[in-house]
Formats: sequence, structure tokens, C-alpha cells
Amino acid sequence: MEDLLNVQNLTKRFGSVIANDGVNLDIRKGEIHCLFGENGAGKSTLSSCLYGYYKADSGEIRFKGEVVELNSPGDALRLGIGMVHQHFVLVSNFTVLENIIVGSADVGLLLRKADARRRVLGLCRDCGIDIDLDREIWQLSVGEQQWVEILKALYFGAELLILDEPTAVLTPQQSDQLFVILDGMRKRGLSIVLISHKLREVMQSDRVTILRKGKVVATVDTANTTAEAITALMVGHKVTKNVRDNSVTPAGEILSVEKVSAVGEWGEDVLKDVTFTVAANEVLGLAGVAGNGQKELFEVLMGVRALQSGGFSLEGSPVTAPTSRQILDSGVGFIPDDRFLEGLIPEFGTAENLVLGWQRSPEYCRGPFLDRRKLAELARRKIDEYKVATASADLPVERLSGGNAQRVILAREFQHARRLLLANQPTRGLDVAASEFVYEKILEKRAAGFAILLASEELEDLLRLCDRIAVMFKGRIMGIVRPEETSLLELGMMMAGDASQLTQGIQ
Repeated sequence: MEDLLNVQNLTKRFGSVIANDGVNLDIRKGEIHCLFGENGAGKSTLSSCLYGYYKADSGEIRFKGEVVELNSPGDALRLGIGMVHQHFVLVSNFTVLENIIVGSADVGLLLRKADARRRVLGLCRDCGIDIDLDREIWQLSVGEQQWVEILKALYFGAELLILDEPTAVLTPQQSDQLFVILDGMRKRGLSIVLISHKLREVMQSDRVTILRKGKVVATVDTANTTAEAITALMVGHKVTKNVRDNSVTPAGEILSVEKVSAVGEWGEDVLKDVTFTVAANEVLGLAGVAGNGQKELFEVLMGVRALQSGGFSLEGSPVTAPTSRQILDSGVGFIPDDRFLEGLIPEFGTAENLVLGWQRSPEYCRGPFLDRRKLAELARRKIDEYKVATASADLPVERLSGGNAQRVILAREFQHARRLLLANQPTRGLDVAASEFVYEKILEKRAAGFAILLASEELEDLLRLCDRIAVMFKGRIMGIVRPEETSLLELGMMMAGDASQLTQGIQ
């Protein structure tokens, strides 16, 4: 197959940090090529260099055999390189058609919508995308918004399409549909660069380039390898997947949630009659596409969002008008979905972040001041126990990788939690090895008698880790199932609002 893009000895530095170190890469016409690596391996930096966000410090990029200078995304678009970001760049009150053509040559003093509509409808027909061009973006599902981003790139003439974590917020069915569309594009000659940490998706590509610490470790044909082999190349050793120990059985109700309802910032219903229980020695999974009430449920349980009706209890004791202080003091640990916005103070070091929430505790204070000696000793022990890769306990956590920052949160919450752990997307944005470390620690707490509520968009992980799985859709619990009695298909249908897939009642 003919090469569309060649990268030779590309190096990109940020100060003393080498993000890409002499990278060589070739992308063939009509292939899906995956970039795979740990957090901080250089995948995003490399793709940003290919799209003109960053300018490489050295090396050469050839597109269609010609050496090119990429000083901006505009340069990339003019060449035929498009990119769909994990967080969509769309105008919510514009229509689908308007979002696709904005910024194109069709937008001048007069907007030539009729011609643009014909072109976009042709792209939809070629790609197998069915979407109403006159609907506004806010009316679309997350999956439909992604189609808009892809159509926009194709409308601008992309021959190489870079997709950054394209299925992060999709149901399994939407993910399958995306890959059907990508396969159609590939057959039409379009080249696709896929950045993903999901092995199921990685194995659907034609070739995989594995990066480690900014360098290319290998490029392999997926048809001639296995997911386990690719993972081992990524981290340098074999990764063992954690599974729940079935000899440990739930015993004794810790958290009971009864008909909880809550409203959002605009008075809209975000939780509707949510009911479930979690026992000691149990992991209850929470499945659902982002934005279906998971975050609001955790906020209610942590006392930062008011209850509209219903309530919850801890070990049989009702929690009335809860505050965050009350919840923390009752022995609840909380891992938020946004580690830097809600779980850490980025400018503080590991030592200070390890006592957030308990900074006034006599355990860490000497009079009105923090006891720096005690903080240093705590940080030393936890950095060692949780294998936090940091140059110093005083180094700001904003300079840590996502996986290491998450280890700091785990160390803090597990230090103070006594009976219940609330974990909202604890492996979001983490690579396979970092995710397995998080799950290993969570299962250790399960074995120690904790009750754990675990929300994740990684359904395969929920199936192997959880005793039961509750599925949320538009603020409701669609059903609670046992992993051994359900499948990805059933979970995906329930996540899309199809309650007929429920194989057993709420357990």
C-alpha cells in the first residue's frame, strides 16, 4: 500500500521534557492506524504535531511525498489532514449543516446552503451516516455530535483523519456503528489515525504503533499479534487483569439509597427515584453514557447537591441534610471524575494533597499550623506504597501524569475511608497498566469489607470487577443485573434506554 504520510526522526521538547524522541511513523492510504501507549507516552503530542497545534523541534513530515511545514491547524486542513477531538468543538445553537460548513469557502457574504447541503448529503450517503442536517447540536445525542465532527472534517477535504479517543462517551452499539463507518471510509481510501486505550478498538485497526516514553517501540500488524502482546510492548512487561474474588461474598448493607430525586442548575430533573443498596464486600457498578445522572448521584451522596426527595442511609442510620464534612467524617472515601478540578489542588505538592479535607485534623497539625514533619513522613510512606512517580513530595501534582495524580487521590481517600468508597470514573484517561493498579487497590478494599460504588464507562471492566451492575439512563436506574447473567449488548441497550433488555428485576 502507498504511504500517505511519513514522519522521520520527529522530536518535540517542552523545556527539559522530551515528549517525542526521534519518532518514525508511516501512515498508508486506506488504513486505520492506531497510536497506543501509556499516559505520557507522547501520543497526543505526536498527533498535535501532525495537525499543526505544535511545531516539531526537529525531524521531517512528508505528506503525499512532499516535505510539509505545519505551523497551524489551518495548514493541516489545507493539506487534507483533519482531526476530531475527544471534546467536540461545535456551536450548540447552530444546526448540523451550519456547524459543518462554518469556516469553509461556502461561508462568505452569502451563505450557499443549497450547494453545501448537496455536498453534505453526498458525504452522509457515502459514509452511511443518517442525520437530520436541520437539527441544532444541543438536540443531538453524543454519538450524533461525533458524526457531525467527522462530516465536518470530510467536508473540508480530509484525506487523513485523526481521531482522539473517539468512543470515550459512546455506548457499545454506538462504538460498533462508528467502526462500521470508519471501515467504509477506509475502503474509500481515507486514512485514519486512531488514538485509543481500549484494546477492543485497538485490535480493529490495521496496524498499531506503540510508544513508550516518547519513543516508538514497535509497529505491528494487528492480524499477526494479540492484545496481550501489544500491552506488554506498551509497558515493557506482561499486565495481569484483575478480577473479583468470587469467594468473597457481600454481607451486611452499608449504603441504602431510596427513591432519590434531584434537580439540575436549571430546575431540570437529573435524578428520578433512584433506588439501590451496596453491601460490605461488594462492588456495585454504575454503567451509563456520560451525562445521565452519575455525577449528580455522587454529588448527592457527598452532600454537595441537595435532595429534592427521597434519602439515603449509612449502616442503617438515615443521613439527613448531609454535608461533605459529615460524609467524610462518617468514613466515606470519594474519587471524583475530574482528578485535577475536583480531587486535587494542582499547584500543591503530593504532601499537601494527601491531607486535603483533613488539614485541620490534630493528626496533621501543630497548633494552628500544619506539621511539616508529619506531612513529609506521610508523603514518604504513601509515595512508596502507591508507587507515585514524582521527583519530590513538594513537586506540584499538576506536573504529574494522570496515572500518578490518580494514585495520590487513592492514597488519600483509602487512608481515611473506613466503610464506603465512592469511585466516579476512577480510570478515566488512564492507560491499561495504570487502570489495573487502580482496580487492584479497589478490589483490596472490597476484600477488606468495604462497600464500593464504582461508575465507569468501560463496560468490560465493570463486567469483570463488579458483583452487580446498575444501569443509568436520563437520571433513572434502568435495572440492576449480575455480570454472569448479562452481556455487553444488553448493557448497551439499557444504557440507550431500552428496559426490555433487563433480564432480571432490580436486585
